[in-house]
Amino acid sequence: MARIFISPSKYIQGPGELAKLGEYTQAYGKSALVIITAGGLKRSGDVISKSFEDAKVELHYDNFNGECSQAEIDRLVQVLDTCGAEVVVGVGGGKIFDTAKAVAATKDLPVIIVPTIAATDAPCSALSVIYTDEGQFKEYQFFKQNPNLVLMDTEVIAKSPVRLTVSGMGDALATFFEARACQRSDAGTCAGGKVTNAAMALATLCYETLMDEGVKAKLALEAGACTEAVEKIIEANTLLSGLGFESAGLAGAHAIHNGLTAMSETHAMYHGEKVAFGTITQLVLENADELYDVLDFCVEIGLPVTFKQLGVTDVTYERVLEVATLACAENDTLHNMPFEVTPEKVANALLAADAYGRAALGA
Repeated sequence: MARIFISPSKYIQGPGELAKLGEYTQAYGKSALVIITAGGLKRSGDVISKSFEDAKVELHYDNFNGECSQAEIDRLVQVLDTCGAEVVVGVGGGKIFDTAKAVAATKDLPVIIVPTIAATDAPCSALSVIYTDEGQFKEYQFFKQNPNLVLMDTEVIAKSPVRLTVSGMGDALATFFEARACQRSDAGTCAGGKVTNAAMALATLCYETLMDEGVKAKLALEAGACTEAVEKIIEANTLLSGLGFESAGLAGAHAIHNGLTAMSETHAMYHGEKVAFGTITQLVLENADELYDVLDFCVEIGLPVTFKQLGVTDVTYERVLEVATLACAENDTLHNMPFEVTPEKVANALLAADAYGRAALGA
C-alpha cells in the first residue's frame, strides 16, 4: 500500500480574516449557502453579509439544527437544491463543518470551512463524523477531497469560551499517540494509505507545541489576550492536528471517544474533552512512558481525567464494558493499535485511567 498525504487546498489564519470571507469565496462560485447557527449568525452575520455584498457573491443562510446526522445532511441538500448555491460554507464548530462537508460532497461542490472556535481538528479533513439524531456515534463518511479553504480568524476565536480552545487541545493531544500507534502497526490511515514521514513530523510538532504553549495560551485567553502562544495553539489544534490525524491515522483515543457516546451523560461534554480521556486510556493500554506527563498536562489546563469529570457518576463494570465494546466495533480504529485489543482489555484500561485521573487530582 502506498504512503499518502492529503490536506486542504488552502489554509489561512490571522486576525480579521472573517471580513474577507466573501472575497475568498468568490474564487469558487458566484453564490454560497452558509450553514451557521442562529447564535453564530447573530454574532458574525453582519461581518459575513458585508463581505459577500462587497465581493458581489449571492448569499443564502440556513440555520444548523445542532446534530451532524444523516437527516440534517439530507435536509440541507434539499435547501441547496432550492437555492442553487455553487459553494457550501460552514461557519461555527465541528458538527457544522462535518455537515457542510457532507452536503457539499453530495453535490460535488467546493466547500469552505470557517471555524469560530479552535475546538477540534475537523476543519481540515476529508471526512465527517456522523451521529444519530440522539447524538450517538454512527459512522465516518469519507470524501474524495479535503476542503477547498479553511479560514481561521484568530481574533474571533480568541473571543470564544476558553473551554472550547482547551477542548481543541484535548483533541490535538491524541494526534501524536494515535499516529505512533498506526506507524508501529503499519496500519492504513484516513488518507487511504500508510503513514508518511511528513505526517509523523506534523503529529510530533503538534504534541510538542501543546506541551510548550498550551498552558501559556490558556492563561492568555483567560486574560482576553491573543498572543503568539495562542496563535500557535490555534494552528496546533486545527492544522497540525488535522493533517496529522488524517495522514498518520487514528487508533485508540478516538475509538474510545466513540465508545463513550454510549453513556448519555457524556453527550454534554465536548469532543476534545472525551478524546483527552480516550488518549489517557490508550496510554494505559500501551503502558506508555508519557502517561503521567499527559495526565499532568490535562489537569493543568482543565481537561477531564475521570469519569466524574465527564459527568458519569454511575460507573459499573457493565457500563464500562458497554463503552469498550462499542469502541472495539469492527469498523472503528481501535484495531489500528499494534497489539490485539479486546473489550475486556479496554474496559480495564478505562477503569485504570479513571483511577490514575483521581490520583492526579488528589481525589
